[in-house]
Amino acid sequence: MADWIYILDPRRDTLDGEPSGKETMLRLAQEEPELELWLSRRNRMEPGDRLWFFFARPESAVAAVAEADDRPRPDDEDPDIPYIIPVTLVTEATKALYRDPVSREELGLGQVRSVQKVKPEALPVLLARAGL
Repeated sequence: MADWIYILDPRRDTLDGEPSGKETMLRLAQEEPELELWLSRRNRMEPGDRLWFFFARPESAVAAVAEADDRPRPDDEDPDIPYIIPVTLVTEATKALYRDPVSREELGLGQVRSVQKVKPEALPVLLARAGL
């Protein structure tokens, strides 16, 4: 199992037709936890990998988590989106992170890319804060 940081910018990214803020993610975790997310490249994600959602604004922090349901696959319906990965938000862990997000400083993030592996030293903080 691998852990990934998935970057969301509520000014640019939308989920369920709404800005991708932590409030939207909390609502989705409680009401519609199954999502399909886009990826600019395939990465090596496997079923069971965790995606930790880092919100770029207004507070730079991880405030939601999901598990990959399958491997990334090409999106045959939208040529502008190279890959799709089906995930399920982990409801209780997302609630815990919503209440007490993990800051950029605690993650030791330097340059932020769309998807990157979690640094080994940051994983214990994420797991503890999410109650996992």
